[in-house]
Amino acid sequence: MRSPGLALAAAAVLAAEGAALIVFALIELVGLGAGDAASLPTALALIVLTLIGAGALVAFAIGTRSGRSWARSGGIVFQVLALALALASLTLQPIAWVFTFAVGIPALLGFVLLLASTRAENQRPVD
Repeated sequence: MRSPGLALAAAAVLAAEGAALIVFALIELVGLGAGDAASLPTALALIVLTLIGAGALVAFAIGTRSGRSWARSGGIVFQVLALALALASLTLQPIAWVFTFAVGIPALLGFVLLLASTRAENQRPVD
């Protein structure tokens, strides 16, 4: 049994997260051009790693839409990491609620959709 609706929704969340990382990397690149970086090599490395993560999320979105299990697995790993980041942000003072919710809510939604999509696609009809 396929779950095209759940897979499409999960892929949309992954693609939106990938797009958000691309925007974040571009903002950091503009900041780098403005001379805001304390260490140029470190700043460049973080921008490149952010773009690699964005590319992975886009690949996972495409794979999830195609029903590939590797894409759902990778997507779940990214969602768990994002949830950990959102929860870790609660330890900072003052708490950055906008960041916590902006990272945590899509991660939780993506996690639930990926699990539901996997479960629906792997259920066998009862004879």
